[in-house]
Amino acid sequence: MQLPDPIGMIESLERTGARVVLVATGGGSAALSHLVTTPGASGVVLEGIVPYAREAVDRLLGGPQETYCSSRAARRLAMVAWQRARGYGAEPGAAVGAAVTASLRTRKPKRGTHRIFVAVQTLARTTVASLVLDKEARSRDDEEQVAASLLLECLAAARADAAPHPLLSGRLRAGERVDIESTTAPEAWQELLAGLRRAVKADDPTALPATDRLLFPGAFDPLHEGHRLMARVAEEIAERPVEFELSITNVDKPALDSLEIESRVAQFAGRSLWLSRAATFLEKLEIFPQSTFVLGADTFVRLADPKYYGGSTDAADRAVRTIAANARGLIVFGRARDGVFEDAAKLPVPQALRDVAYFVSQREFRLDISSTELRSKQLACETS
Repeated sequence: MQLPDPIGMIESLERTGARVVLVATGGGSAALSHLVTTPGASGVVLEGIVPYAREAVDRLLGGPQETYCSSRAARRLAMVAWQRARGYGAEPGAAVGAAVTASLRTRKPKRGTHRIFVAVQTLARTTVASLVLDKEARSRDDEEQVAASLLLECLAAARADAAPHPLLSGRLRAGERVDIESTTAPEAWQELLAGLRRAVKADDPTALPATDRLLFPGAFDPLHEGHRLMARVAEEIAERPVEFELSITNVDKPALDSLEIESRVAQFAGRSLWLSRAATFLEKLEIFPQSTFVLGADTFVRLADPKYYGGSTDAADRAVRTIAANARGLIVFGRARDGVFEDAAKLPVPQALRDVAYFVSQREFRLDISSTELRSKQLACETS
């Protein structure tokens, strides 16, 4: 199998001003050498990364993953690549992150499918292509060539802002099909990712953040009944409607891509939701000053933990004083840990935080639901 023409691809990418970072977790890594050995590639390709071991992938993505070969894993790696391109000085509209993760033929037959996921991230669009190969129908080298070709063709199509289309024409076996999922981010989301805006209301991009809100921040991956019950209890306590806040950025993890944002936003139909770039609680306070925040016990403890301030006790103390002075209040919920309810009022936190906190009792709230467990169950259903 011949890979796509690298000279034409480099020239095409160069004409669009693309600045590219590529990530290949082993399978498909031939695409990197295919591009960087081409004259002119240094003007387009900023970096190529091959995080082959799981530990290397974990380092890139900020922790262990539920699965290492999936649409979500590929999209996260592509977003890391996009952010690295930005870090090398690429303008938001020029930066391109592309990634491939694959489960291919090995020395021992695999119980699962042989599959490939390719994701490409630009400021405007998130695209992911998936392909399940006929098991044991190709050599490892042939499967590698398919993975590399899919990565290169997705990269070329995404940067040209072309509509998703069937790839690898004439190279697939009967029954094999490339499935493509793609979304173009609304302009407000693009401005948020580019750092031009700090917060955007999901259902009203013209709205501006204001003071004195009842705000419930979280990842909501997924939004579950525990969150909904917390919101209802907080509304009764504060006597005002709650607004949710989802940060698309994270201190040590990749930003959320457009498909991920789209999926999480869909959970909030009929509810008020802010998308923000506030990865830390102090940033949330800057955007929504003098607001009351709804927190779980884990988040409440982290507000005063030096670990989250570069290990500096002084920085943690300053943060506590800032939070106490600028938050109108904190509504703090306990949680079950190993079957035992952890009373938020008994948590070891500075008095300054306790003074602005309302601790929700076990009588008022208890629902033992874990987002991690829900994701694991969902993944088991998807892969069964």
